[in-house]
Amino acid sequence: MNNIHRLLYLTKINYHLLICFLLPFFISSVGLGQVDQKQPNIVFFFVDDMGIKDLSCYGSDFHQSPNIDKLASTGMKFTNAYAACTVCSPSRAALMTGQYPARLRITDWIDGWFMPYASMKIPEWQLFLPSESQTLPEELRKNGYKTIHVGKWHLGDEEKDWPLSHGFDVNIGGWKAGSPATNKGSYFSPYNNPTLADGEKGEFLTDRLVKEAIHQIEIAKRKPFYLQFNFYNVHTPLQAKPEKVKKYQALIDKGEGGKHHQNPTYAAMVEHVDDAVGQIIEKLENEGLIDNTIIVLSSDNGGLELKANKKGRKPKSNYPYRTGKGNFYEGGVRVPMIVKWKGKVIQAESDVPMMTIDFMPTLLSLTSTKYKKKAVDGVDLSSVLTEDEKMDRTLFWHYPHYHIQGAEPYSAVLKGQWKFYRIYGKRDELYDLSKDIGEASNVIDENEDVAIEMEKELKHWLKKTNAQLPVKNPHFNPEKEKKTKPYKLRNQFWQ
Repeated sequence: MNNIHRLLYLTKINYHLLICFLLPFFISSVGLGQVDQKQPNIVFFFVDDMGIKDLSCYGSDFHQSPNIDKLASTGMKFTNAYAACTVCSPSRAALMTGQYPARLRITDWIDGWFMPYASMKIPEWQLFLPSESQTLPEELRKNGYKTIHVGKWHLGDEEKDWPLSHGFDVNIGGWKAGSPATNKGSYFSPYNNPTLADGEKGEFLTDRLVKEAIHQIEIAKRKPFYLQFNFYNVHTPLQAKPEKVKKYQALIDKGEGGKHHQNPTYAAMVEHVDDAVGQIIEKLENEGLIDNTIIVLSSDNGGLELKANKKGRKPKSNYPYRTGKGNFYEGGVRVPMIVKWKGKVIQAESDVPMMTIDFMPTLLSLTSTKYKKKAVDGVDLSSVLTEDEKMDRTLFWHYPHYHIQGAEPYSAVLKGQWKFYRIYGKRDELYDLSKDIGEASNVIDENEDVAIEMEKELKHWLKKTNAQLPVKNPHFNPEKEKKTKPYKLRNQFWQ
């Protein structure tokens, strides 16, 4: 080999060595393989039955949630956030479609409670998410997103109504079940879930779902993705890993249990949620995705108020808000709501009223995704997130049903400081939330003009959404009503 050939040969070797040396740095710095860096990923954490006071960043006096607290302090934390309903299925439908449950006619959880001798006869509501509904994942998928569903679904009994029929490319864990206990399942394997293979004996459901979600991120990371992580936590049955329960029991034994929260298993379930959020955020950081990912956390309804113990103390409450899941006051619909997108969403607390229906138009706006705006009831709040804009909202609820937790058929409207309730066949109520956040004093007699105006707005909205109203029950029997416990309606239609 002459000198010229030898020089070229050595140069070629050094060139390849240089490329091999620099390639890892090139990949990590520019994100080689990602399709469109302009489109942000979305990770949506939707917690089941988490009340407004369940997280330490929202005032829990016992539960520990450091990962979510950090998320709240580095993103936008909403202090007047509401679920679309006091029970799960309607709120889940509202998240998927951006529509009020009244318009969808999915106004109760899929089974519902039947009270044959109550004063009002409930309407025949929708028991699944209609296939023709425009959904958030469907529209994102049209815009090039990989769409992933992990966890609870509870929007239809039949497989044709599950996530894969509503815009998701992947479904892990989502089926008819509203609780891990459905079909003799549990938070511990075996799960008896047709969309989630059983794990090793003792595997905890939330841990398993986190592993599945992390694996999906690894698969999808080279294109924009929407991961909807629907926790089964903190829905009953109350179950958690023994070591976490012992941790909180030890705090109670030391006299460090809170005044309003003091159930060690429930506290452990909240921490399981926090651990999961932390692990998925860590995965996003390790993959270099965190800066271009919108992270959202919220809940489907207010927290379930657990029964008082022998000492008369409630181990879990939504204080200072009245009642909880399955009832119609603030405790039933107030939820945590946090949004983070580094460099885009402002670090702040916002008192703008926000509801589940707003997520679809807001997220589609942030991702420049087109959709049929006339088919959506929610409001695009992207300017609230990115500019801290202030906005007045009027919000509505419609629940023409009974619930074992105490709800009677009602509708409600929130406007400014005032909240008006119509409890059908019974009474109207009006509360000034600026003075009475616990809704202890019905001030309707002193503010008739306010009540009349809000009643007009409510009637107009009910007509606009074509809401189904309860009617007088021809079988009403006060004595039988007292003696007959509510039972699940499943497949027994309103004779």
